[in-house]
Amino acid sequence: MDISLAKLPWYAQIGAFVALALGGAGAFYYYYEMPVHADMAARQTQLRALKADINKGYTTARQLPQFRGQVADLQTRLESLKSVLPEEKDAADLLRRLQTVATQANLTIKGFKPSPTVTQQLHAEWPIALELDGTYHNLAEFFDRVGKFTRIVNISALDVKGKEKPDSKSTITATCVATTFVLLDKPAPAKKAPAKPGQPAAKAKGA
Repeated sequence: MDISLAKLPWYAQIGAFVALALGGAGAFYYYYEMPVHADMAARQTQLRALKADINKGYTTARQLPQFRGQVADLQTRLESLKSVLPEEKDAADLLRRLQTVATQANLTIKGFKPSPTVTQQLHAEWPIALELDGTYHNLAEFFDRVGKFTRIVNISALDVKGKEKPDSKSTITATCVATTFVLLDKPAPAKKAPAKPGQPAAKAKGA
């Protein structure tokens, strides 16, 4: 059937033109303008995220001198801590130091026996058995000088005995445990709880 717009009444021609125009506009909006709007919205979201990251970068850059100062302060504190808690134990160095203060206090070190270290979470305790000879005054002066060491040394298990035949320079013998501390490079691994009775022990990896 042949239908010509020219044969339609004028109002029908206008209606048909309006319908075609609305259909074309709808198709244009649905197939072209909506995807463009969605793409623009996504790009605006990305732009806001980038601006937020840039602002964070500017804030971090402004705080960088402060962070560097904090790092330098922590490094200084770490070096100071290393003098109090050395990273390695050195029996010869500690013996020299104790021998020096013992000589200054007119005290004699008769015995120096290091024991195995006891590992804690961040440090290891290193007990050393000492046998000393001198007077009460010498002993007190020795402990006072040891207490002023940069390196921490704790004195425990002190046992003092008077001599049966004392002289002016030697009236007592004393034994004690001098415990110093060593800073560990890495924290000690946490100890696993023992398996309960009847519970199989965990298998080692690779078994």
